[in-house]
Amino acid sequence: MNRRAWLRTAGAGMAGAASWAPWHATAAAEGLTFTELYQAQTVRGLELSAKSRSLAGKPVQMLGYMAPPLKPEVEFFVLTRAPVALCPFCNSDADWPSDIVVVYPREREGWSQDGLPVAVSGTFEVGAKVDAKTGFVSLVRVVDATVRTLR
Repeated sequence: MNRRAWLRTAGAGMAGAASWAPWHATAAAEGLTFTELYQAQTVRGLELSAKSRSLAGKPVQMLGYMAPPLKPEVEFFVLTRAPVALCPFCNSDADWPSDIVVVYPREREGWSQDGLPVAVSGTFEVGAKVDAKTGFVSLVRVVDATVRTLR
């Protein structure tokens, strides 16, 4: 899938299963979009959607952009809805933006910081978690992920 086709898909909301077909890695993984992560913003912060809660611990696939790393040696990256120049670092899960997901790739090789969209497949985790090495706080994560640059 080229960049222009991906952008058309993203602009259409990527809600339907057909929009996920070009990059499905496994039949068992469910497509998840940034707009499907949360159902409401409350005084206590973001409230996970029913779909997010139901996918906890299950394989998911997401499209997005890799934000620049906090530090070169970190073992994760931040997946964003749109390309960003700086990593959207958060101090707590209460400040967690609705358009980012932390990704812990299975392998460090092949990470691309070239501004192209990426497809991420892995196990979806929910709930506040602090990365022991960096102190980065996440609310949602994709772990044991495979990452593919879409060109």
